[in-house]
Amino acid sequence: MKHSFLDQYSDRDSPLHRLDPRSKLVATLAFIIAVVLTPVDSWPAYGMYLVLLAVLIVLSRVPPLYILRRSLVIVPFVLLVAVLIPFFKGGEVAGSYNIGMWNISVSQSGLQIFWNILARAWLSIISLSILAATTRFASLLEGLERLRFPRVLVMLLSFMYRYIFILTDEVMRMKQARDSRSFGGKWRWQIKTVGNMVGTLFLRSYERGERVYAAMVARGFDGHSRTLERLRFGRRDALFAAGLSLALVAINLFNLLY
Repeated sequence: MKHSFLDQYSDRDSPLHRLDPRSKLVATLAFIIAVVLTPVDSWPAYGMYLVLLAVLIVLSRVPPLYILRRSLVIVPFVLLVAVLIPFFKGGEVAGSYNIGMWNISVSQSGLQIFWNILARAWLSIISLSILAATTRFASLLEGLERLRFPRVLVMLLSFMYRYIFILTDEVMRMKQARDSRSFGGKWRWQIKTVGNMVGTLFLRSYERGERVYAAMVARGFDGHSRTLERLRFGRRDALFAAGLSLALVAINLFNLLY
């Protein structure tokens, strides 16, 4: 199986790849906070955020279609959460629909909030996709630990990245074994088979986790993530974080004034 679907382009050489992960983490967090705090009706600001992200994608030398595909994964989850807001938010009615005995109205303010949530989520995921595509996961974990991120969460992320490929490979082997036994029949039988597969995968994962934990404790694991390269936060990293923060401040000032 392919083992590079999480950080496929993290080994490239670009101005963003050469930055310290702490600088990129701080800049990404500042960008997400700025997007979330932007007022609902400030669509020019969202357009400028998108332009800023496009500049970063060009600097990263990562294929734009790759970032776009990764960012669109979040859209179904956002739609699932926010799709009912236009129907329950009060205000000026934008449209009314008769469904059987019910009359459903869509409010103008509800639609505005819905599109606003979708835009915020999409822009935030694009920024996170750029961060993941330009930073090795091990370096990212070390940057989180240097920024005093909770050690337990860093350790959990480390294990997730290390064993998600093994679990994915396990699922593919189980699927191949299922298909080789002429998987088919009624939907009730299919649900039962898939349920048994999920249970088996859970038990195998639990047992593997116990064995891995015992082996790591026996080898003196102390909860720290270590890499061969040492992080150095230089002037270039400070300039990047400060420059991006100033760009975000300028966008919000322009939005407030004009």
